[in-house]
Amino acid sequence: MNDELKGKSGKVKVMYVRDEETGQKANPRTGKGGRPAARQEESRRSGGSRSARNNEESGRGRSARDEADRSRGSRNNEGRERRQDDREFSDNPWRTVSRPPVVNDAPAEEGTTGKPVIDPEQIRRQRQEETRVYGENACQALFLSRPESIVRAWFVQSVTPRFRETLRWLAANRKAYHVVDDAELTKASGTEHHGGVCFIIKKRMGMPVSAWLKQAKAKDCVLALEDVSNPHNLGGIMRSCAHFGVKGLLVNDASLLESGAAVRTAEGGAEHVQAISGESFADGLEAFRKAGYTIVTTSSHAGTPLAQAELPAKMVLVLGQEREGLSDSAFQQGDISLSIGGTGHVESLNVSVATGILLAEWWRQNA
Repeated sequence: MNDELKGKSGKVKVMYVRDEETGQKANPRTGKGGRPAARQEESRRSGGSRSARNNEESGRGRSARDEADRSRGSRNNEGRERRQDDREFSDNPWRTVSRPPVVNDAPAEEGTTGKPVIDPEQIRRQRQEETRVYGENACQALFLSRPESIVRAWFVQSVTPRFRETLRWLAANRKAYHVVDDAELTKASGTEHHGGVCFIIKKRMGMPVSAWLKQAKAKDCVLALEDVSNPHNLGGIMRSCAHFGVKGLLVNDASLLESGAAVRTAEGGAEHVQAISGESFADGLEAFRKAGYTIVTTSSHAGTPLAQAELPAKMVLVLGQEREGLSDSAFQQGDISLSIGGTGHVESLNVSVATGILLAEWWRQNA
């Protein structure tokens, strides 16, 4: 036992009392006494067996500690890998989620998990600026023309040998790509007619009429499409334009030329045409007229037969949708009206077919 007394000076005096059973002085540091003599004898008798048990327990303890050390090492390695993955994710310029700015002195919000926060506004902007392109010929032509526009890519294994240069370029420029099965590519592209490859790309914007006129050549045919929105017709038209050397398309909405179905149908032709946009469709036609272009309209019932027409070197060929044709205002802006002769068994030709016939004649006369 121990006790403490205060002297006249106020200092604490500590007194240590011998253990009554053993006669040994109590431990000055802990205040506890020594072991009784009987216990000492018992300890000597059982020393050997206890030593053996201690050695066995010590061995088990070391094994447990080793296992715990290995487990902690594994967790540390996993932690380092997760932190490395997080750093790579944060450095990735193609991620589609954003994280809020980190304020060091701001208190943590209750219930936060530390996971990336999806910014709906950023997702909306990305979807407006990007589109999907699929089909082997379309994607090959796009890569040769503007590889920098590719954001992400998917391939099935069977087409990768033909996209060897594309894969090498994507890896060198840190562009994300995936080799997947057919079902996953169907999901990524949104269609079963993906042709084994799909790109997400940045959309091209329409060129203003004024910018087009500054770089136009002496011989220039521009195609103007009023309310033509079917992607397969647009794809067929772009394919004909690329074949006959027509590079400019005046349209109401430039993004229609970037749709996946239109680009796939164009079979690479979309990379050889440029969307042109004006304040309005009528304003665009008027701007071309003032620049010296002849406005040529089409009709299935009236107009000069194509075989008898002399097509100018600089012209804007105006076509409308199949059902309604050109609007009255667009038709009245024409300087020349053309018709394509035939049997009369059908009222009119498909707009993409008619475009091919008209452009072929312009090419024959002016190439």
